[in-house]
Amino acid sequence: MALKNANILVVDDEPDVLVAVSLLLKTKVRSVITEKDPENIRHLLSKESFDLVLLDMNFRSPVHTGNEGIYWLNKIKEWAPGTPVMMITAYGDIDLAVRALKEGAADFIIKPWHNDRLLESIRELLQEHHNKPVKSKTTADRDVFEEITADSEVMQDIFFKIKKIAPTDANILILGENGTGKDLTARAIHHQSLRNKGPFIKVDVGALTESLFESELFGHRKGAFTGANEDREGRFEAASGGTLFLDEIGNITLQQQAKLLSVLQNRQVTRLGSNTPIAIDIRLICATNLPLATLADESKFRKDLIYRINTVDIVMPPLRKRNGDILLLAEKFLESYSKKYFKVRPELDTGAKTRLLNYTFPGNVRELQYAMERAVIMADGEVITAGDLIFSPLEKMPEANEKAGTSHNLKSVEKHTILKVIEKHNGNISRAAKELGLTRTALYRRLNKYDI
Repeated sequence: MALKNANILVVDDEPDVLVAVSLLLKTKVRSVITEKDPENIRHLLSKESFDLVLLDMNFRSPVHTGNEGIYWLNKIKEWAPGTPVMMITAYGDIDLAVRALKEGAADFIIKPWHNDRLLESIRELLQEHHNKPVKSKTTADRDVFEEITADSEVMQDIFFKIKKIAPTDANILILGENGTGKDLTARAIHHQSLRNKGPFIKVDVGALTESLFESELFGHRKGAFTGANEDREGRFEAASGGTLFLDEIGNITLQQQAKLLSVLQNRQVTRLGSNTPIAIDIRLICATNLPLATLADESKFRKDLIYRINTVDIVMPPLRKRNGDILLLAEKFLESYSKKYFKVRPELDTGAKTRLLNYTFPGNVRELQYAMERAVIMADGEVITAGDLIFSPLEKMPEANEKAGTSHNLKSVEKHTILKVIEKHNGNISRAAKELGLTRTALYRRLNKYDI
């Protein structure tokens, strides 16, 4: 790969280093992104595909051991396994450099560096990586399913479905509550697909304003609007040959839906400020936390777009329905955060395990993850008790909501029953209607009646 075509991410908590690297590279590469907080690495990797990461060895530690860099190196390998990482260290310690290379780093450079030498090292690394064969699909399969920690029967069904549909080019809609793993599932589908050598581009379309929507997705020409100082390809073009993942698809406006539908039907985009259509070749995956019944409301979402994006749907189960996975995930997070914060890995006592199993996790896996991180940070000993577990006050307990909403009003009871049965069947209207003793048409009438 030529240096001028490279996208490079630089992560270092020294602002002077970031400025120096940015000034050196900005005229020689396609783009250079700098970041001082390694906690933002995953977000950056989800937004864009990088050809190289320059990573500091030491972050926020009074003793510079290099462990911090090793931790984040392993995380980058986990989140973007095909991306080469060049380590930056201020110490010419050969043992530390060898350790980084053994852990999977592609190269290392010592601060302060000579600019010509750094550029040459980057050129060589990009060329070497470009010519390197992609790892076997068997290994890729194993890695991606190890990322989704699960042993429950309901999640094994999800894995089976992924294996069946991933090799096809079918458009997929992933449904589920916030924190259930829709992002990881989309990545698993991509890595199991025949497009796994191509890019995986994620866009949180729900966060895009009206003015940014077209520019971000379809690209723009120089001068198309104020601030458009150069031509820019959109996410559809960037994902060509691979997978485009549109997250929070249920939150876009009807006007945005119309523009998206046109692109999907014609399989081409036209950049803002241009009249020339550009053909695209993508596999589309969308996700939303809204139930399918809500999306079926045509005053909020176009039904023709639903059919276009939903050749196959996957309904991610909430954590409270994944019997057997809670403790498995808790142990995984304990292991991960113990390494991150350089602490002895604590054990869960019986009381802590009981509390975890009895909690409903309205925030799902994400809430469990944060609870385990807090527990590791605050633990004084090597055992975590029930009292050490603090759950997020931002989440509302489903049981509390149900008790507060208890009513003997006939309409309230019917609405509550319908909601419970639909949730039980993960949004499957046919199964819900059958259990309720209704036809699908009759159930849809009640959904409209109660504005569900």
